[in-house]
Amino acid sequence: MTTEVAHDFTRAFAAHLQSRLALGQRPRLVIGRDGRGSGAALAQAVRAGACASGFDVIDLGIVATPTVGLMIGHLGAVGGIVITASHNPIEWNGMKTLNADGLALPIADANDVIARFRGRPSGTTQPSGTSLDRVDGNQVHVERVLANIDVAAIRAKHFRVVLDSVNGGGAVAGRMLLEALGCEVVHLNAEHTGQFAHTPEPLEANLGQLMAAVEGGRSIAVGFAQDPDADRLALVDERGRFVGEEYTLALCALRLLQRHGCGVLATNLSTSRMIDTIAARFAGSVVVRTAVGEANVVAGLRPVAGIGGGEGNGGFIWPRICWVRDSLSAMALVLELLAHDGRAISAIAADIPHFAMVKQKMDLNAIGGSAAVPLALAKVREFFTANPHARIDATDGIRVDLAGGWVHLRASNTEPIIRVIAEAADLREANELCALCRRAAGMPELSQ
Repeated sequence: MTTEVAHDFTRAFAAHLQSRLALGQRPRLVIGRDGRGSGAALAQAVRAGACASGFDVIDLGIVATPTVGLMIGHLGAVGGIVITASHNPIEWNGMKTLNADGLALPIADANDVIARFRGRPSGTTQPSGTSLDRVDGNQVHVERVLANIDVAAIRAKHFRVVLDSVNGGGAVAGRMLLEALGCEVVHLNAEHTGQFAHTPEPLEANLGQLMAAVEGGRSIAVGFAQDPDADRLALVDERGRFVGEEYTLALCALRLLQRHGCGVLATNLSTSRMIDTIAARFAGSVVVRTAVGEANVVAGLRPVAGIGGGEGNGGFIWPRICWVRDSLSAMALVLELLAHDGRAISAIAADIPHFAMVKQKMDLNAIGGSAAVPLALAKVREFFTANPHARIDATDGIRVDLAGGWVHLRASNTEPIIRVIAEAADLREANELCALCRRAAGMPELSQ
């Protein structure tokens, strides 16, 4: 990822958007970035590429990915770019593209942009665009959330919370929202230093500082952990214990169903069955399962007027706010759930039937590279087809549902790895499902 790549990819994205514009339309593009030190130079390259393509650029600076998604509609833009590598380590950076609806690009559109990028677009007959900095993105985002939440109920509780923003794009808006909800906030890693205070993915192994702050604090209700571009949220309970990234979607879905009585939810094939058990409590509710990826989950939600959805990595999507995974929406709904339920977050989570989940990954090179993935999937499908009790879904890789649990094998969309994810009644069974799937695929054993 270089400034040249960022410039050329922006030109490719701009050409894709222009192919869908009305004749004579002067397009706007919204951009933002997470807190990585490499982001400033890449943002300049994006601005230059967009302006050279005849776009007017509105730069929000360091903001959350969902803030860019929301501001596209707010400003009447035709798309947006976020300079971020999401949860990946500091040496990474990347670009997320969003369309006029503030959505991650559907696969056909994404493929068109990639093809244009590989052709390296050059030259333009469009006039040069303008570039403008704008600083109200965080405020607009927070106000949208506040307008859709029971602010009075949350304020009445005077919650004390700890927020770890990992020096990323959600720091300003996250604190702004929590304080507007009447919370007393202990804010960790709030500064935009260009570095991350710890490994940025919001997993238990990386959140020791947050867990210690909650455990050692006075009457802390909950700990929140954002990832660098603030589209994911992990939870720590009032005792300082990691609740688990899968619970973010489950708890938000629970609150939405309490509000609506029933509704349609959407999530991907790699997400826990907790959301299904919650939906079963509300007659008439449905859970739509999709391929992994934000765009796929949204594609499952929009046609059926779904009330919410997301992914088991801590990514929650609330259509009332935006069509992007949003840590601010998730924090607000978790606090509303706590305010209306009256119990601690550990007690609410304990009421949801628990399943053991194992998430394994392996470098693609260890199985022979990306070219080996189709054969591995075919082997797994053939192996489980012989089991009359297996239900096989090939929407995204291969997912196999059995009486005692499920296992999902797929190549990652964002990293050069292949993933094996299983869920069962206990950890032993989940590990056995992973091992069974790996053997069927002809994958090497995991190193100890």
